[in-house]
Amino acid sequence: MSTKLKKISEQVIVITGASSGIGLATAEAAAKRGAKLVLAARSEQALNDIVSRMSGQRCEAIAVGCDVADRKQVDRVADAAIARFGRIDTWINDAGQGLYCRLDEVSEEDSRRLFDINFWGVVNGSLAALPHLKTHGGALINIGSEVSEAYMPLLGMYTATKHAVKGFTDALRVEVEDLDKAPISITLIQPTAVDTPFPQHARNYMPQEARLPNPMLDPEKVGEEILEAAEKPMRDKRIGTMSKMNTTLATMFPWLADKMSAMNSKKLKADDAPKNPAGALNQPSEKTGVVGVTRGVGAKA
Repeated sequence: MSTKLKKISEQVIVITGASSGIGLATAEAAAKRGAKLVLAARSEQALNDIVSRMSGQRCEAIAVGCDVADRKQVDRVADAAIARFGRIDTWINDAGQGLYCRLDEVSEEDSRRLFDINFWGVVNGSLAALPHLKTHGGALINIGSEVSEAYMPLLGMYTATKHAVKGFTDALRVEVEDLDKAPISITLIQPTAVDTPFPQHARNYMPQEARLPNPMLDPEKVGEEILEAAEKPMRDKRIGTMSKMNTTLATMFPWLADKMSAMNSKKLKADDAPKNPAGALNQPSEKTGVVGVTRGVGAKA
């Protein structure tokens, strides 16, 4: 691939879903390396607090309230980046939500809302970013998951959204990189489970508190891997041993992947009752933090 990307210290980076988890970890890593940042999320107060903290560290960053399900709001994020910094070098579509449920029990309303955020949010961000990236070149990075290829019961609708993200990203890459020969690197990131507030922010139909299976990655590691894709063109990246193993099993030995997935489903349930079953699917959470409750330190979800 001939696309040349700038060093992080020279970049203007847009990150959706930047108020917590992987998005916040990526933003903090980019801030330390001197990037100019445009941070977007529904949680406006949390974003403003984050930007204020970064400004105290001499990082130039702006906050833009945005529900990625609304294309007009996403376009405003791009407009704000151009108005403040004059260009966009990397756009990271990280915003996403979880939904813990059996597929025969989840409401159509919740399923459609999940797709609006997880899939259409990526589509909206990608289409808003492309005209600007084509002008100067740059990177478009979409956050998928190991379940973009593998799958997990009780996270079935979430899995479907991440499969859709992979299909969209792969087709878009061919159109932009191979057909148009545009100077853009399009990357799909596929991490395994990451220790973020994802379970606490998810809509949860289960009678138990939601959780993610161990082993989990530190979100800071995922953030650094994402920034590597912002500097070095790459097609995709599976992050974590379990991501590599589970995606390989799903494609090469699907019958075995079925059995392992069924066994691992019990790891999605904690012993206690749900604390916030509605989660942040339909309303933003102003609680922020990079990590989830499992690691404790810094968790505010």
